[in-house]
Amino acid sequence: MSFYDAVVPAYLQMLNSLTGLLTKAEAHCAAKKVDPSVLLGSRLFPDMLPLSKQIQLVSDFAAKGCARLTHSDVPTTPDTEKTFEELKQRLAKTIDYVKSFKPEQFEGAESKDVTFPSGPDKTTTLKGQQFLSAFSLPNFYFHCATAHGILRHNGVEIGKRDFMGLN
Repeated sequence: MSFYDAVVPAYLQMLNSLTGLLTKAEAHCAAKKVDPSVLLGSRLFPDMLPLSKQIQLVSDFAAKGCARLTHSDVPTTPDTEKTFEELKQRLAKTIDYVKSFKPEQFEGAESKDVTFPSGPDKTTTLKGQQFLSAFSLPNFYFHCATAHGILRHNGVEIGKRDFMGLN
């Protein structure tokens, strides 16, 4: 398996599944007459980030992960989305961005240094394989799973197959 095959399809699967989850959440709000802003601002616990921020972070980890692994310019995206439609547009732009990477851009990436911010005024440098497996993908999946959990906790009828993008 190429490094590209370990990176890009994983990001794309979950970005697409989250698009489907947001579509179901939007329909849930309409059917149950729930103000969408209530669901978008929902959290699993008061000290956790809301649904909208979870989706923004998923987008960031996918886009910035690909950029850092290929030593491309790291994109910046302001976190301004306030609706399901805006979040789905952000996911669509991220999907397009991730799809724009070619396998040859990832050649040798597993052994190249990747430097990334890891706190206020702090950076960390890891080899590409370590960056992907110990930082980028775990954070990406954490925010995906948290978004799914927030929606499920709030009564949106979704399950594991929806999370996996199989429905």
